[in-house]
Amino acid sequence: MQSNTGRWLVLVMVMTGVFLSTMDSGMINVALPTIMRSLGLSLEYAEFIVTFYLLTITVTLVFWGGFADRLGRGNIYLTGMLVFSVGSLACYFSSSYQSLLASRFLQALGASMMMSSGPVLIKMVFPADHLGRSLGLVGIATASGLLAGPFISGLLLSMFSWREIFLVSLPVSIMVLFVGRFFILPRLSQPDAKQPMRPFVFDWRGSCCWVAMVVLGMVIFHRLDRFLSFANILSLVLFAGLVVAFIRIEKNAESPILPIGLLRKRFYWVAVLTAAISFATLFTVLVLVPFYLGYVIQLPVAQIGRVMMAVPATLILLSPLSGWLYDKIGARFLTTAGLGLCCLALIGLAALSADSSIAEITVKLALLGAGQSVFLTPNSASVLSQVGEEHAGITAGILATARNFGMVAGATLAAALFSWWFTFYSGGGHLADYTQNDRNAFILALKTTFLISACFALLGGIFSARRG
Repeated sequence: MQSNTGRWLVLVMVMTGVFLSTMDSGMINVALPTIMRSLGLSLEYAEFIVTFYLLTITVTLVFWGGFADRLGRGNIYLTGMLVFSVGSLACYFSSSYQSLLASRFLQALGASMMMSSGPVLIKMVFPADHLGRSLGLVGIATASGLLAGPFISGLLLSMFSWREIFLVSLPVSIMVLFVGRFFILPRLSQPDAKQPMRPFVFDWRGSCCWVAMVVLGMVIFHRLDRFLSFANILSLVLFAGLVVAFIRIEKNAESPILPIGLLRKRFYWVAVLTAAISFATLFTVLVLVPFYLGYVIQLPVAQIGRVMMAVPATLILLSPLSGWLYDKIGARFLTTAGLGLCCLALIGLAALSADSSIAEITVKLALLGAGQSVFLTPNSASVLSQVGEEHAGITAGILATARNFGMVAGATLAAALFSWWFTFYSGGGHLADYTQNDRNAFILALKTTFLISACFALLGGIFSARRG
């Protein structure tokens, strides 16, 4: 696809998929209390609706990246859009907890297919010196979805039941499927056809080992509050054994799901590691600041949402600029500066007090969003520009897996660290029993957790400065 019109059609298609998937995540988070009451669920079961979706994406991203490299990126992307739409429709008709989980599984499979193939489609159709700018525009779609999801969900929940939130994406996804199938995919088939056909041999042993590793890793993170328990120590030993076995299997596999040779290259493992660190620090803030705003500052829920919009709003403004700068000066300076800004933002957030103004909090959240904006697009573009076409899909899948793992790690570590420090500073208290007498303990726990996260951001910046 060489024409400018064709390139922009692909970009709009990819941006639409990103927008719909991120908007869906925002909507389900807002609707979760309503779903919990409607289906008569406990909090743990309700939260699993979100966790199960995230876990499915994390497990399957690498697989779909490999399939996209072999079967065509456009085919996998549009199939993902179709599966996501079917899953959304199934969520609307779900009458039980089990059927809703099955429907969310379909949605997650579709989202995973789009995440693993979308960035590679952009790489296929845009010149190398425009890759950063085009991926920067995808960042706008991501942030727009994060902004629109809670707003649309709240609006629909005020007028309809929770089921209607799953119908919002259907008209748009059907239109994208039609345009993609009849106007975009035929143009993509010609370049794909020029690639030599490789025998398709599925790596069953590596796949089973990968699934076990990811699931066990998630379980370990969710049980950090019992880190030294016998079960957790046993899980860590088993996880280490799975890692060793996976490396050995992939070294000898005919068609490995994860080419180990790529991970030996500095530019590659630095990009993957720093992507995980970046999202871990981001989600530490996204998890804890709403509690601070509600418990300490005592803002109403609607105003908390508006304050938290500072992060995605900054992403919308700065993502295109960071992509343009990447095309001019490369990734090393931008990614290092981005994580440096995240570190400064976390240090600033650690200084929050009971008397901090809304303007101060908003500015510090915007600084964190600016750091993420400066880091994310150049980091992804740098690694995608340095791998061959045969590994582009798997690379997009690995980067997305790192980001998802960072989300889970950040949210889990934030909750575990904050809870431990709050108990320590309050003399044995628990957040569920919070009163205004615990305000100082809350602020001290928040400060300590954010300073630890700032150290991780600083470590990521050091790694990023040494990327190849």
